[in-house]
Amino acid sequence: MKIIAFVGMPASGKSEAARIATHMSIPVVNMGDVIREEVLKRELEPNDSNTGMVAADLRKCEGMDVVARRCVFHIRKMNSEFVVVDGVRGIAEVECFKREFGIGFVLISIYAPIKIRFSRVQKRGRSDDMNSIEELRHRDERELGWGMGEAIEASNIEIENSFTLDVFKKNVVEVLSNYSDLDSLHSSKGQICKNNSSGQDSI
Repeated sequence: MKIIAFVGMPASGKSEAARIATHMSIPVVNMGDVIREEVLKRELEPNDSNTGMVAADLRKCEGMDVVARRCVFHIRKMNSEFVVVDGVRGIAEVECFKREFGIGFVLISIYAPIKIRFSRVQKRGRSDDMNSIEELRHRDERELGWGMGEAIEASNIEIENSFTLDVFKKNVVEVLSNYSDLDSLHSSKGQICKNNSSGQDSI
């Protein structure tokens, strides 16, 4: 089984990358849906404050890898040999997926500067989004506290999302196409590690 997961700071482009995967007929599991479902289960308003509170509470009560563990059930239920996971937010989640899927797990980080990310937040209009760049910085700090930085550093490859949507789509399609074959996946991972001491390759 091959699992490709996207990691990145809020509004970096993870969900857009997942949409591209969907258009390529690749099944997608959204890790944020686990939190949003829990928010609704607790009968709370789905805003950024409540979403963050529930996410932190789940991790405190059930472990830092709780969201990944819940997602593993959904991934296996899909009965697909290739699944994309949207929204890794910490190194504990990376370690959980590696334990479950071994060498079939690949982590792709997506990078965009904070000003570009906030401009996207303003356009997408989600109920749990931030209303100011300061709120976005606060959310960055919250997710870095869950081990987001370490997860990004552990990624196999990085895609920069600072340009046009068409450029981003082209790069995501290229990476997903290359990694959809397990043999290519292993050879690419070796090449990335060999060519870049940080373990990442920027597109």
